Amino acid sequence: MKATLMYKSGDVRVVEVPEPVIQEPHEALVRVTHACVCGSDLHPYHDLEDTPEGRRMGHEAIGVVEQIGDDVTTLAIGDTVIVPFAWSDGTCAFCQDSITTSCVHGGFFDGAASATQAEKLIVPQADGTAVTIPEGTDESFMPSLLTLSDVYLTGYHAAIRGDVGPGKTVTVIGDGAVGLSAVLAAKQLGAETIILMGRHTARTDLGREFGAAHVVAERGEDGVAKVMEITGGEGSHVVLEAVGHKPAYDQAVGIVRAGGTISRVGVPQYEEAAVGMASLFGKNVTLTGGPATVRAYLEAAIPQVLDGTIDPGRVFDREMPLDDIAEAYRLMDGRDALKVLIRP
Repeated sequence: MKATLMYKSGDVRVVEVPEPVIQEPHEALVRVTHACVCGSDLHPYHDLEDTPEGRRMGHEAIGVVEQIGDDVTTLAIGDTVIVPFAWSDGTCAFCQDSITTSCVHGGFFDGAASATQAEKLIVPQADGTAVTIPEGTDESFMPSLLTLSDVYLTGYHAAIRGDVGPGKTVTVIGDGAVGLSAVLAAKQLGAETIILMGRHTARTDLGREFGAAHVVAERGEDGVAKVMEITGGEGSHVVLEAVGHKPAYDQAVGIVRAGGTISRVGVPQYEEAAVGMASLFGKNVTLTGGPATVRAYLEAAIPQVLDGTIDPGRVFDREMPLDDIAEAYRLMDGRDALKVLIRP
């Protein structure tokens, strides 16, 4: 079968690999029908060292179940399923607390032996991981349902961890697909005012349609000053940081209101960050966020897509076959595409 491997920064290829085989009774074999490229895939695209054996890529998928292990009871051959970016058993103490990305039997598809930018995929802990899409669901819903494997529910996770709700001013840093998803999620959760920090007009225009009342193109100190002006000098009750780079974190610190919350879902590309008296401690600011516990939100989100309450699939602005995935990476890296849907 065909699968995407990355051999070093900038070197993405579709190659022939052996078809995956179920090896454990809790696994399922899924034929991938919809996958995509994520902004976090660009981190290794920028800095992966030489990897002669190649690194399997991809962590978002919809597919059709072709085989199931002996212990799998909730899936049947022929089911169409959403596969989140992390697998989890659904039964351990952390899964029971809805912290599914910390599952004691869990793991992450990106870089695993079987990843999602491929024609077929092994799903470990299939009962706890894959979620069935109702039979007969129209193809037009599939892009939005695919966002529930990561990007939309990552934005939603940021908003949930930030305690977004009515009466609050929310600032989203980043106009990528996760940032725009965070805008949509904040709107769904009843935020009073949403400010989007981004400078790419095609993206920020979609952010306005998703619910942003203000767009701030400035960055750094100028961006902080603009948000403070919009908020009457008080700052934002909640800041959703969807970039993962240190300047974005510094902006979040600069604009968060006293007593407010910074919620990060951009994968941090830094370890040292201000948390002391002059930054967070002195203002009683809460710092939260982390890998999105997508599996904990999936069942509730699917009906919202199917009844038209949300349409997060609008973040996809390109569609390509698997054979062209190297071009998809190039387009996203050059900001010529917001998010590319891949059809293996």
